[in-house]
Amino acid sequence: MKGIIVAAGYGTRFLPVTKTVPKELLPIGVTPSIAYIAQEFVDSGITDIIIITSRRKKALEDYFDREIELEELFGREGREDRLEKIRPLPARVSFVRQAEMRGTGHALLQVTHLLGGEPCVVAYPDDIVLGPKPLARQLIEVYERTGKCVLATIFEPGDVSRYGIVDPAADGVGVRGFVEKPAAGSEPSHEVSIGRYLYTPEFFTWLEEGWEHHGSGEYYHSYALDKMIGEGKVAFARVEGRRLDTGEPGGYFEAQLLNALDDPALKRVLARFVAEHGANLV
Repeated sequence: MKGIIVAAGYGTRFLPVTKTVPKELLPIGVTPSIAYIAQEFVDSGITDIIIITSRRKKALEDYFDREIELEELFGREGREDRLEKIRPLPARVSFVRQAEMRGTGHALLQVTHLLGGEPCVVAYPDDIVLGPKPLARQLIEVYERTGKCVLATIFEPGDVSRYGIVDPAADGVGVRGFVEKPAAGSEPSHEVSIGRYLYTPEFFTWLEEGWEHHGSGEYYHSYALDKMIGEGKVAFARVEGRRLDTGEPGGYFEAQLLNALDDPALKRVLARFVAEHGANLV
């Protein structure tokens, strides 16, 4: 099974830094967000990773390449700790460019020929889930039980009108509908879809058919997803772990704070800052 990371977007919410730096390389602590996704794939048993990029994202390719000079330097110095930080992933990482920004459905069509008729896990780096079991592994386990496409969800007890919402089937696993940004009070559930999907080969057949009938504007995966739901071939997995939403500056800042709480050195800095400036935080 292959893993796909969709990383071709402009990242306009993070301008001006994303004018030259891919949003996916913005770090949480000292680790780029995309590295969390790649490690999630490897920890889930996925060793063939395809990253969809665009003309402005050459730095992503550099990040996943070897750094020979630093490897030689740290080797001479005997700095195994530093070597470990730049060691390449035990996976094959390849890149495909989306030449035109025509939506995420169009982006996925750029890699269909590389999937070899296998299912795949698709990740959007805005969503990182940390926990004892890798997120992609959780989706794979549901696929192995059901043979269906799998949507990752979290349970959100509050207002869900800004999200895509799963309408669960009676068995608590299948999906009988999907509603994008429902009006408050009309939502079929509080199962919020997040940026991780497992797609079967049939999904890409529908994706291609939808593209054939698509007119102008951006093309998304909703046509293919609706077709699969209509045939009863979609399930969902309420994921375990702590979700970090790094898609906008506020969520990204919160992810930094949560990371600091898990890092003893940074936690001391954060505690000192709160002690000194806490009165200004309310």
